[in-house]
Amino acid sequence: MLKTILMMYVTLLPAIFSGIFNMVWCKTGFLKPLRKPMDFGKCLSDGKRIFGDNKTWKGFIGYLVLNTFFSVVCGCICNAASINHLNFFYVSHANTLQFNILIGFLIGLGYALFELPNSFLKRRLDITPGKTVSGFWKGFFIFLDQADSVFGVALVVWIFYDLGIGLYLLYVLVGAFTHIILNVLLYLAKLRKNPF
Repeated sequence: MLKTILMMYVTLLPAIFSGIFNMVWCKTGFLKPLRKPMDFGKCLSDGKRIFGDNKTWKGFIGYLVLNTFFSVVCGCICNAASINHLNFFYVSHANTLQFNILIGFLIGLGYALFELPNSFLKRRLDITPGKTVSGFWKGFFIFLDQADSVFGVALVVWIFYDLGIGLYLLYVLVGAFTHIILNVLLYLAKLRKNPF
């Protein structure tokens, strides 16, 4: 079990680093025109925004570029340290530049796209962007906020390595737990407005 969790973390490293650096990237003034909301400010017939202001094209593109970059870097590290056997992607596939570019792009896509349904749901429930609810549903939405992107990232892993449903769900739990810890650290570093 410990080896499996270690493999999860080694495989998740590009997504972890991308999540951190994407927050920094989104706060910079560089490429300001990309700060436009992905829903272009549009509302549905209920009068509510589709995703809200926090889901921007800058963040979306940042996930794609940063995950691709960090997948290539982590691939080089795995090769240099002879730890390819600890990365789910390299169990059945060669650790090559082309493969790392592909999986990096797909991880970024999975990460970004799987955040959108959660934002869509929260807009329908009138939850302020970047906030969570109080009361009975608070724990559910805290978990969902941390796990949504992990569902997408773990799905990409599953495409290249047969995780099975049990290992997939464990991946989501480990990823969500890691996300909570990172969010608290990013909050303390003043890169997030709130820890959850």
